Amino acid sequence: MAVKTLCSSCSSSRPHHQLLVLFFCLAVSLVHVPRARSLSFSYKAFNPDDFHPEADARIKDGRMELLGDEYTDRARGRAYHKHPAQLWDGATGKNASFAANFTFIIESVPAGMGAAGVGHGMAFFLAPYTTDLPQESYDGCLGLFDENKVQNYATVKASGDERFVAVEFDTYQDIWDPSSRHIGIDVNSMDSGGDYTVLPNGSLVDAGVMSATVTYDNGTRRLDVALIVGSDTYTAAATVDLPSSLPEQVVVGFSAATGNAFASNHTVLSFSFLSTLPTKNGTSLSASSNKTTMELGAGVAAAAVLVLLLAAAVAVLLVRRRGKRPYDDEEKLTTDGDDSLDGVDDGDFESSTGPRPIPYAQLAAATKDFAAEGKLGQGGSGSVYRGHLKEPGRDVAIKVFSRGASMEGRKEYRSEVTVISRLRHRNLVQLIGWCHGRRRLLLVYELVSNGSLDGHLYSTEATLTWPTRYQIILGLSSAVLYLHQEWDQCVVHGDIKPSNIMLDEAFNAKLGDFGLARLIDHGMSLQTMTAVAGTPGYLDPECVITGKASAESDMYSFGIVLLEVACGRRPMAVPTGAGEGKDGQAVFRLVEWAWGMHGRGAALEAADERLGGAFDQWEVERVIAVGLWCAHPDPKMRPGIRQAAEALRSRKFRMPLLPPKMPVAVYLQPFGASTMQFSDTTASVGSSVTMPYTSTTSHATATSNSSSAAAVTEHLSPRA
Repeated sequence: MAVKTLCSSCSSSRPHHQLLVLFFCLAVSLVHVPRARSLSFSYKAFNPDDFHPEADARIKDGRMELLGDEYTDRARGRAYHKHPAQLWDGATGKNASFAANFTFIIESVPAGMGAAGVGHGMAFFLAPYTTDLPQESYDGCLGLFDENKVQNYATVKASGDERFVAVEFDTYQDIWDPSSRHIGIDVNSMDSGGDYTVLPNGSLVDAGVMSATVTYDNGTRRLDVALIVGSDTYTAAATVDLPSSLPEQVVVGFSAATGNAFASNHTVLSFSFLSTLPTKNGTSLSASSNKTTMELGAGVAAAAVLVLLLAAAVAVLLVRRRGKRPYDDEEKLTTDGDDSLDGVDDGDFESSTGPRPIPYAQLAAATKDFAAEGKLGQGGSGSVYRGHLKEPGRDVAIKVFSRGASMEGRKEYRSEVTVISRLRHRNLVQLIGWCHGRRRLLLVYELVSNGSLDGHLYSTEATLTWPTRYQIILGLSSAVLYLHQEWDQCVVHGDIKPSNIMLDEAFNAKLGDFGLARLIDHGMSLQTMTAVAGTPGYLDPECVITGKASAESDMYSFGIVLLEVACGRRPMAVPTGAGEGKDGQAVFRLVEWAWGMHGRGAALEAADERLGGAFDQWEVERVIAVGLWCAHPDPKMRPGIRQAAEALRSRKFRMPLLPPKMPVAVYLQPFGASTMQFSDTTASVGSSVTMPYTSTTSHATATSNSSSAAAVTEHLSPRA
């Protein structure tokens, strides 16, 4: 069938294509194909080479851990045998009978690890050989069914490659369940209908090792289940027409899921399976006689030369084809057989030319299975680990998105890969590769040896000298200039802050973390954000009001970083004593404080005290002035990055005259006080501590002092 299809598809192609098909057909004809055998196996300890784990599942120490280390949290996973079972044969009309036996344990989460109760259960399942793991299949969906469809569970069934027939051992009562402990037989739905057996409340969880047997009779089409728990045996049965529910070839395996509140550890200890129908095109070889072996060896030897010729011809064709077109429309970037995209479309990455997909197994090995001692830091979107890739033999930083299967995690991951993979600049962190597998999203960066600017700026061990700080500021300005004006599109970074600025061995700045980045065509100023995202203190207050990301909002963040580097103070802080808080301010705001110091002509007094006065006075005053200019409450008064970069570098640049008091924006539409959640300046919106935050800017139309907008256009003579 495959050869016939291939030949027919090439009949109208060029002569050398027909020659390749002839080689292929001749090679296949020379290989003796042995008699197919049915799928049969027995494992008292699992071999990881024989099973395919997905999402959080893993094979470890001979056990099949369906949720791995994630079982205490919202997780799902499944694992199945890599070889298919022939369920029915459309050519002969034959159907398979089968028997499966397995032992397993379900253990509750230890006290203090966050679970409010047990849940949600596990299942033995059959699914298409090309099965797709539903992205959102947590909680009672047991890693089998798309939870976006559960609201219509009575009418909506799984279809296509998401079909399944399963025997579930359920430990939590969802709206479709008869009880919190039951055996159910599911056909393309989590609703077992009437095919279930209710179990005692104390069963299944923490009941020790349990044994289950599942059998199917192709004559009666009866599926029987027997579960042994201690000295008790429970049974369930249903009539299931497998040929009408599943394709000819299926995989057999196990799945499980937990939720945010209810969790358990699900582990399969042993598994045996026997089917009566031979698997077509199977990989198992028959060794019935020496004659068969000799025939196979002769066939392979004769075909080897033709295969080599075929490979050479194909290579030549591919080279020619790639010379004409760098990217094949049908070519997709993938990792390996163990890594699934988990809901992120590979098509988004087809334009990436530099980074490459890296298998999850290589990243796990590079980080010693993401050992705690290799953890470099924790951010709002995930953790970063140090690792060493044997190929190409370099140290790397691997960012693991927290709960990467969430919608926001996938958005940040997609944004970071599609944006930074096409950028090339000495002051940007280089993206080396990416991986989306086992429900984790990972990005691999060059390892920037000196860590983040934030870590050095507030280190208690050493103080960054002013020349180093000034060098970092100039490098950052070069990076932002490239993003905003020198690349094909304007790249709005969206989260410029010291913890996202890395320092190499020479303390050159490298801007990273493009998870909130957006592309805007040159000449367009704004792009709507689906949600307010960024870090309090660095986030332009107008973004909170309008939900618009722009180059101007990046300039605000850039200005705050300049002030922070010069003054050595966090952009926002709770006053701990007398001083900043005695004027009635609930929160210390660096930009307001620095503006006041600058307005009184005391900008040098705002410099970081740890510098001990060892700095270039012109540079410090200029950095503070440019920082205030960039953080002006009215976005229209802020400079572009080219202006700001020139002002920082040139003593001949004529700075605008800033009003002595910080302007107070007047809203075009009143906007009441809102709340933003944060813990410190290195955490993203959505952290643990809630504090009132009153936005101070929208489109400014007036100021609180006598300085008019015209005064901003006046110029000062450059300082000597």
